Amino acid sequence: MALTGLQIQKLLPRTNCKECGSNTCLAFAMKLAAKKAELSQCPYASDEAKQVLGAASEPPVKTIGFGAGGAVRTGGETVLYRHEKTFVNQTVLAVNVNDTDPPAQTDATLAAVRDYVLERVGQRLVIDMVAVTQSGGDAAAFSALVKKAAEVTGKPVVMRSADPAALSQAARSVKDSKGIMAAATAATAAQLKSVAESAGHALAVTGDSVDDIVAVTASLRQQNFADLLIMFTTSSPAEQFQTNAIARRAAIRHGVKALGYPFLRFLDRADLLETAVSAVTEINKYGGVCVLPCFNPALLASLMTLRLNIFTDPQKPIQVEPKIYPVGEPKPDSPVFVTTNFSLTYFIVSGEIENSGTSAWLVVPECEGMSVLTAWAAGKFSGASVGKFVKESGLEQQVTTREITIPGFVAQISGELEESLPGWKVLVGPQEAGDIEGYVKSRLIK
Repeated sequence: MALTGLQIQKLLPRTNCKECGSNTCLAFAMKLAAKKAELSQCPYASDEAKQVLGAASEPPVKTIGFGAGGAVRTGGETVLYRHEKTFVNQTVLAVNVNDTDPPAQTDATLAAVRDYVLERVGQRLVIDMVAVTQSGGDAAAFSALVKKAAEVTGKPVVMRSADPAALSQAARSVKDSKGIMAAATAATAAQLKSVAESAGHALAVTGDSVDDIVAVTASLRQQNFADLLIMFTTSSPAEQFQTNAIARRAAIRHGVKALGYPFLRFLDRADLLETAVSAVTEINKYGGVCVLPCFNPALLASLMTLRLNIFTDPQKPIQVEPKIYPVGEPKPDSPVFVTTNFSLTYFIVSGEIENSGTSAWLVVPECEGMSVLTAWAAGKFSGASVGKFVKESGLEQQVTTREITIPGFVAQISGELEESLPGWKVLVGPQEAGDIEGYVKSRLIK
């Protein structure tokens, strides 16, 4: 029977030292009960606590961090479907280079991986890792490229080689950078596990079948080595989908610890469409680390947008900071608009104002990340609250205009807003952001 947060708290030091990352031992206990944390995060856990809680406090899927401070994380999942609670760590995206690629091509790819940034709804999305595959027979060249990839990109490296000696040499060349060694089999697991431990890397495990992989991960787990990833061997997207789903269900629903690790997949297909289908399947169906065969900005933009949509917590909308935003280069007499702090709403409205060719002030009060109608229905976007925000923001001292435009969907708050802002005239704008340009030209430009 699973322990409750209160039962777990009784086994903790109860000093509220905060070294685990939680404010109190009770908060940490609640995370343990929800399988969103591991007992190893508590530096003062007693032997009794370790014995009683042990594996029961671990998330069904092991959390693994890569790079400095483990900043790039995967695993830690507790549910099969996002709507059950939420997904925790998004699929890690990496781009591969081969040690047989022309040097100029390799340099260009590494620089592109380092510099790539996609800005969306106020977030800067970047490539998480870089991968190096040994295609030739020169272990020294492979090791040198691994080291170069780490230095040029500043990102953790996924190292792939069928030669355990070459893989070990490469792993030691980037010691303590917390990358991934891919991949151990039943025959090489003992050797590569020793290197992974000493060099501070995670170890991917592969095999011809799921049973072969389970045997290796179970053995390594018994040896108290748990920084593992699973690298399935599949021949089609359909098999990839099915294998990922079966393994994740076994880990979460049935507690199969030997399958409770993030998945690593290299996409080696030459066809861009097939690569995209496989990558989408990985993101949709529990992919841990997905390695793309080449740098393609169009593919990356599509995958990162999909990933952002799936791994955004539906209970915590993406928000922008509540404040007064200048759009363009507004002057004291420039128009004033109001919207909510839901990121998508903010960026759409500000973009349409900018497209209209005018500069304006955009008032964005605290609405807990809700859209206009949702915030109004929840009582978070009223005339009184908007008026109070305007006064407290100092906007009245910043502008000379005394006209403020509200979204057309909440025209009913105009009277209350005028009462809250004496001397101001409230204008009712369009319902759809796409109509802002026409509204500006017909109503605001004098």
